[in-house]
Amino acid sequence: VELKLAGPNPFNPSTSLNVVVANSGNVSVNVYNIVGQHVATLTNGYMDANISGYQLNWNASNMASGVYLVRAESAGNVSTQKLMLLK
Repeated sequence: VELKLAGPNPFNPSTSLNVVVANSGNVSVNVYNIVGQHVATLTNGYMDANISGYQLNWNASNMASGVYLVRAESAGNVSTQKLMLLK
């Protein structure tokens, strides 16, 4: 699984991510704040292989300004992106 930034960064209040799935299987994409607390789940479930990727949107209008880490995981593969929310 590979996580690519598709939307604005820094962003306010929402941004888009593209999740490229090389092999079909369970994929989870979660958002964590800078101290490692889980703040959002963007997807968690089975996804078919798709080399052009799936677009996920995150609306962080209820979150505080700061740095967030998005982590995509599938079958032992992990990809992360750093996002900056500026309000």
